[in-house]
Amino acid sequence: MAATDPGTTSPPRGGEDASIVAKLSTLDRYLAVWILLAMAVGIGLGRLVPGLGGALAEVEIGGVSLPIAIGLLVMMYPVLAKVRYDKLDAVTGDRKLMASSLVINWIVGPAVMFALAWIFLPDLPEYRTGLIIVGLARCIAMVIIWNDLACGDREAAAVLVALNSVFQVIAFGLLGWFYLDLLPTWLGLGGGEHLDISMWKIALNVVVFLGVPLLAGFLTRRVGERRLGRERYESAFLPRIGPWALYGLLFTIVILFALQGRTITSQPLDVARIALPLLVYFALMFFGSFLLGKALGLAYDRTATLAFTAAGNNFELAIAVAIATFGVTSGQALSGVVGPLIEVPVLIGLVYVSLAWRGRFAAVRR
Repeated sequence: MAATDPGTTSPPRGGEDASIVAKLSTLDRYLAVWILLAMAVGIGLGRLVPGLGGALAEVEIGGVSLPIAIGLLVMMYPVLAKVRYDKLDAVTGDRKLMASSLVINWIVGPAVMFALAWIFLPDLPEYRTGLIIVGLARCIAMVIIWNDLACGDREAAAVLVALNSVFQVIAFGLLGWFYLDLLPTWLGLGGGEHLDISMWKIALNVVVFLGVPLLAGFLTRRVGERRLGRERYESAFLPRIGPWALYGLLFTIVILFALQGRTITSQPLDVARIALPLLVYFALMFFGSFLLGKALGLAYDRTATLAFTAAGNNFELAIAVAIATFGVTSGQALSGVVGPLIEVPVLIGLVYVSLAWRGRFAAVRR
């Protein structure tokens, strides 16, 4: 999927699709298989190696899991080094895209998850609360990978993720109070929950998982173009670091599922109950955003970016908040863990759906 450059080519048709597939590396072509294997390896390690999850969980700095941080940084750096930072003004000037993303991520997304959590888990308050927290944590990391694999607009993804980061620091605590405490009381659904999470921890999460790789990618692009020239930088340097994004993704998945492998396998029925509203949520957010982008007349690459930034969630923040507030063995924490268990295979599947729909769009308009 990295064989094409979104934003510079029109959608491939017919035999051109086959030529693109032929150019893909083994890693790219069978990515879904590698992701499923990574999930299985992680769960297996967490289940079979006594104390592994606890040992990995203890390796943290300021509440941020160091192994997961390393994996996400390795994953995001190559993609952010590909971003044409001189084109960002073209994205910020797209009012339809910017306004749509803000409304979908910070009004529609949390409301949809709140409704689904109460519809599917009315009798399980701990899992319900955990799902609502997942809905509040908008994606700022892994969505970069899904967007790039789907040939979305890299520059638009960088801008929207940065925008989500700012709103995450400002709005996460406020929305948590609204959806977990105030709104349930207003609707007569019972007593609310209170989140014990500081703005500092949220800001640290944003700095680690977005700020560091974004700065590294920006500096790499600036220095690389200055020393090598743009053409050589893109044709020689970027292909060398490109595969590391997927290596980082697979490493992150292994570590993530190793942390909670025993919990996931010991409570399969609970996992299934949590998974159902998540599946509905990802479908509603992705397809609804995709159709909205099409209706607004956005080009394919920006429509894909809008859809993936809407459907993805910041699982690391959701898990950290749930553990900090309710404890590592809580039902809220389990909901946070099931989030990526469902999100990773579903969104990689949606990458293929997105690419299949690409032919329905006209050539990219700028």
